[in-house]
Amino acid sequence: MVKNKMKIIDLPKFLDRRGNLSFAEQFGQIPFEIKRVYWIYDVPGGTERGGHAYRENMEFIIALSGSFDVVLHSGSEEVRYNLNRSYYGLLVPKMIWRKMENFSTNSLALVLSSTGFDENDYIYDFHEFKTMIYEK
Repeated sequence: MVKNKMKIIDLPKFLDRRGNLSFAEQFGQIPFEIKRVYWIYDVPGGTERGGHAYRENMEFIIALSGSFDVVLHSGSEEVRYNLNRSYYGLLVPKMIWRKMENFSTNSLALVLSSTGFDENDYIYDFHEFKTMIYEK
């Protein structure tokens, strides 16, 4: 089941009249060593991002600003998460198909990754992904 593999993780939140503060630490809220950090922004209306799975990489996705949907597929089941707050994020394990869509104006997605960039880690073909899942 996809939902059993995914996990929304609440981040510490410190409320202050001067502005709120949240943070994430590797091996604290993030259950892996952070090897890469990237962000997605200025996404044109109606555009999707992602559309792939990773063989080894795990990700933690936070909506720092605005909102967007993360659609995850296990090969047999699909689930959608709407991320719209900066004090929680979505943990996505390896071998889960993912795409991001419905970006609001001025949204900012922060992604923390367990591996550095490796083109060979990506699976871009959904049918190949499903075949790999069912061979396990």
